[in-house]
Amino acid sequence: MTLDQLKHWVNTRPTLADALGIELTALTPDYLEGRMPVDGRTHQPMGLLHGGASVALAETLGSIAAHTRLPDPTKQACVGLEINANHIKGVRDGHVIGRATALHVGRRTQVWEIRITHEQTGALVCISRITMAVIDVEK
Repeated sequence: MTLDQLKHWVNTRPTLADALGIELTALTPDYLEGRMPVDGRTHQPMGLLHGGASVALAETLGSIAAHTRLPDPTKQACVGLEINANHIKGVRDGHVIGRATALHVGRRTQVWEIRITHEQTGALVCISRITMAVIDVEK
């Protein structure tokens, strides 16, 4: 699957990613990357990046990345089982970049690490881990 094919698949319906301005930027055999603006859509009341927005970016990237590792996406799907996040540094503006990297890709579960950094400074903003359940698609 190419990055353009993945973007087309993701953009066929309105999602939370659309509302937050999340866009996919890179797909390699090792990772999926995306970026998200830090603005009024993603701020908490003190003007900082909302932790929930970081988690939404992490889950979006981890879920899509997990989908790319399925042998046959017409027969299986990936759904979130558990996610955690450590918020390391506050960000007020610009964009953050998330990179999802596989830690484990099994028949029934996948575990992904998502590192979120500030695009302008490169500073680590959040580190997250998501466990995905691989389920059979019912026809």
